[in-house]
Amino acid sequence: MADTLESVADSEVAESKQEGKQPRSVRVVLLALMIAMMLAMLDNMIVGTAMPTIVGELGGLEHLSWVVTGYTLATAASTPVWGKLGDMYGRKGAFLTSIVIFLIGSALSGMAQNMGELIGFRAVQGLGAGGLMVGVMAIIGDLIPPRERGKYTGMMAGVMALAMIGGPLVGGTITDNWGWRWSFYINLPLGVVALALVSAVLHLPKKRARASIDVLGVILLTVGITAIVLVTTWGGTEYAWTSARIMELTAIGVVALVGFVGWQTRAAEPVLPLHMFKSRNFTLMSVIGFITGFVMFGATLYLPLYQQSVQGASATNSGLLLLPMLGAMLVTSMVAGRVTTNSGRYKAFPIVGGALMIVGLYLLSLMDTDTSRFTSGVYMAVLGLGMGCLMQITMLVAQNSVELKDMGVASSSATLFRTLGSSFGVAIMGALFNDRVKHVMAERAGALGKGVTEKSAQLDAKSLAKLPAVIRDAYQHAVSAGTHTAFLLGAAIAVIVLIAAVFVKEVPLRSGDQKPAAVIGD
Repeated sequence: MADTLESVADSEVAESKQEGKQPRSVRVVLLALMIAMMLAMLDNMIVGTAMPTIVGELGGLEHLSWVVTGYTLATAASTPVWGKLGDMYGRKGAFLTSIVIFLIGSALSGMAQNMGELIGFRAVQGLGAGGLMVGVMAIIGDLIPPRERGKYTGMMAGVMALAMIGGPLVGGTITDNWGWRWSFYINLPLGVVALALVSAVLHLPKKRARASIDVLGVILLTVGITAIVLVTTWGGTEYAWTSARIMELTAIGVVALVGFVGWQTRAAEPVLPLHMFKSRNFTLMSVIGFITGFVMFGATLYLPLYQQSVQGASATNSGLLLLPMLGAMLVTSMVAGRVTTNSGRYKAFPIVGGALMIVGLYLLSLMDTDTSRFTSGVYMAVLGLGMGCLMQITMLVAQNSVELKDMGVASSSATLFRTLGSSFGVAIMGALFNDRVKHVMAERAGALGKGVTEKSAQLDAKSLAKLPAVIRDAYQHAVSAGTHTAFLLGAAIAVIVLIAAVFVKEVPLRSGDQKPAAVIGD
């Protein structure tokens, strides 16, 4: 793939290398890919801010986490498939197809009439989203050698900033003024632009692999992921942890995943080649990526809920109040990318990032009904600094740890683990949050409090203001207690990041004319 891309602009490459720049055609491709990346990232941020209003209208507090879990579950199941399809049959076709599926899911989500439909249509969105990030990261991995890739983390971080900072603002404004349905419809014009630009500037040859896609592997992986996420979602809420249904799902998940691992050793074209995990760094980056996803998506879901329900912020203002976390993440990510490019060293970033993540989550767990917006902003900034140290470095090191022929599956694997982490994070944090809210409401407001919780209208800030003062006070304490439990769990889980980071081996990043770093025994 790298040789093909170089042939597109051979006349520019030599001169560009002398000037220390990438060929102009490559820079145009990167611009188009960044727009496509924004398409996937904007959706999560916009919908996260609009969720309290969505659930307030459609009802069902117990389904709050499923709106996100359905999306991330579909993304997780499809991510390795998109990566393998790109490696086998060509990235451009797979990439454009994923954009189209994502847009169809966006349009359907905006037309949903109940929570069940919304969850189903979000799953369609997730199927497309699985190919967006994988396609972007794999193509960038082909275009830019790891040693030089740090120069472009500023560009990637800029896109993340626009999505993460602009997303909540756009989502809040749309929700307050146009209605929550436009938080999905807004994807359509951006998607059309992405389709047009990628089609025009990304010229890659079609491939035709002799082997077919590993269908059995896809089925086993999908069944395993689905069963395990259902366990984390239903356990302790819909069903007791020791119930027959939870035990059955656990058994199905374990058997499917064990079968998947066994089959990958025999499949002609495995969806997830196991030889990549012989690299210590690749395995550690997978673990760190999983925990980062666990923490990040849990935080972006429950911080706006806390701000709207406890601190009295509107949907728009709750987006603005996330700026300390997102701004800190942007600045740290840009600094990490520049330092890595100039020095070739990166081990310090996951260590520092893990430590800051633990501290930030613990501080967020201390928030209560009297916590000021300034104080919560400082806490969020600490968490943002930690995540900024990890966001780009995990993908960079993972790609540097495999051979070029495995770039697609390496990118999809790194994305898969982050997506799985987000799915588990939202599900587990959601289960703990819901359980705590119901318990505190019943404790403080009795049967009336339980009824209000079941109706879930109180998730909307305007609806909450209409409730009796006693019920409103009880719910604010309940949400505060729920966020305390969720973030305290996140802090405990983040310890794994710090432990894993200590064992990372600082393998030199490849330059354009170097062979891949050793994959085995590094």
